Amino acid sequence: MNVGIACPYSWDVPGGVQVHIRDFTEELTRRGHTVSVLAPGDDDDDLPPYVVTVGRPVSIPYNGSVARVAFGPRIAARVRRWLLDGEFDVVHVHEPASLSLGLITTWWAEVPVVATSHSAMRRSRAMSAAQGILKSAFEKFTAHIAVSEEARRTVVQHLGGDAVLIPNGLYVDRFAVPRRQEWFSPDGTLSFLGRLDEPRKGLQVLLAAWPAVHDAFPKARLLVAGRGEIDEIRRGIDPRHRDAVQFLGGVSDEDKAAMLASSDIYVAPHIGGESFGIVLAEAMAAGAPVLASELEAFRTVLDGGRLGSLVPVGDADALAAEAIALLGDPGRRQLYREAATTGVRRYDWSRVTDEILAVYEMAIAVGAGGAGRHTFRLPRL
Repeated sequence: MNVGIACPYSWDVPGGVQVHIRDFTEELTRRGHTVSVLAPGDDDDDLPPYVVTVGRPVSIPYNGSVARVAFGPRIAARVRRWLLDGEFDVVHVHEPASLSLGLITTWWAEVPVVATSHSAMRRSRAMSAAQGILKSAFEKFTAHIAVSEEARRTVVQHLGGDAVLIPNGLYVDRFAVPRRQEWFSPDGTLSFLGRLDEPRKGLQVLLAAWPAVHDAFPKARLLVAGRGEIDEIRRGIDPRHRDAVQFLGGVSDEDKAAMLASSDIYVAPHIGGESFGIVLAEAMAAGAPVLASELEAFRTVLDGGRLGSLVPVGDADALAAEAIALLGDPGRRQLYREAATTGVRRYDWSRVTDEILAVYEMAIAVGAGGAGRHTFRLPRL
């Protein structure tokens, strides 16, 4: 199968959508399929051979973050050329509701188009204002995927129609790595991963909870990974607890896996804007018991609390109390670890790719042209 994938965000800035597309492309290629990924970026960027760039992106606020996207007549011409040269059997566009490559690709594609929506938004003025434009594009989709119930609800609320649920994926076995001794603490190691300058990631909630945790376990350590103004954040931590917080900056995939494997608790204190929570699945794969905010997306990944602990959103006192309880109860942490090791297999790329390929095959069978929108439902396993 010859597959074209439109990535909405600049490839050189790490993000969940880019990682999803990268790993899925790797799995498709391993299975013998041909893949070309179209993404914002410059031609001189150091990119994988399967990535085709359309030009320099611009930064726009989007869903509590900043997205680097590409849009406009010049970009549209490059999209058309990519589609003509690619001669794809199917085109897969990601985040089709954003003003970027997915929307342009959908307009110009003359082959079946499969869309995947990742974002969850209760309200969006931008989507409401562009509703007419988006609906005209959405009518061309042969199939629509949502990575979570929250993402599906966003599609239904703003644009109508429906989408089949297929979650984000990860290579589960790649997170089975040795623990890093330099990160080990006899009182326990907590960790956090996320962009430090995005309030929705909830680092401020975790740092508000940290003094109580550190008082209860004076030799505990907190690892914080992610890009942002580290010095400014460090200065805001009480000096009595500052040295026990280690900022790792942006981390490679290998270091991320090692950090998670070294953690006695992975903490996800997010306060909103999450449609799935792939980092929770990554922590589960690495054997780190998860302590997360009770967002609907996180409840789903943790199976309502069976695979990890949940606390009220934005409640630093509750977060501290539960972290202290978990650090003091290794037996409970082990129960979470054992349950999660089995549960996380549902998200392995070996399974997720099968589900997406089934959608591709049905989309190709239906064909493009005037077929309109079709929603394919896969069994919920």
